[in-house]
Amino acid sequence: MLKAIVKFLQGLNSNKSPSEIAVACSLGVLLGFMPKNNALWFIILIFFFFVRLNKGAYILITALVSLFAWCLDPFFNDIGYKILTYPKFENFFSMLLDVPFVSFTKFNDSIVMGSLAFSLALFIPVFFLMRILVLLWRKMIAPIIIKSKVWQFLTGLPVVKKAIDIAGELKQ
Repeated sequence: MLKAIVKFLQGLNSNKSPSEIAVACSLGVLLGFMPKNNALWFIILIFFFFVRLNKGAYILITALVSLFAWCLDPFFNDIGYKILTYPKFENFFSMLLDVPFVSFTKFNDSIVMGSLAFSLALFIPVFFLMRILVLLWRKMIAPIIIKSKVWQFLTGLPVVKKAIDIAGELKQ
């Protein structure tokens, strides 16, 4: 987990595109909200490891959102139930259940469907919000932190020096 945090911080402060970090955060929110006991979650997780994005942000945001996703399960259940019982979609969803291996995605679970729909609706707003936050971090917040006495004190501690050494190894 330390390596994921270091990679995330490296991405925030590097010359990489803010869009890479924003996409990673948006996908992390998508995976974080979804229940982890279905094939759809693993398919999305593995597929996006092959896409160019900040892997540290992807893993870190997925883990952070997963910690609080269970609080929204009743909300996801309501959304998923409305989608799955919508009369125009019932035939389509029942047809999908007959397709081999599609049932392993558990799309017919109301919490899975609700969390997927909610996450997809949040994808673009989270993308633009994170892109703005990365730009603000790089232009305004990071220079203030680097010049602060607290940062200079922390970088003198052996534990922080070790983390900085790990970050240097990851760059190479």
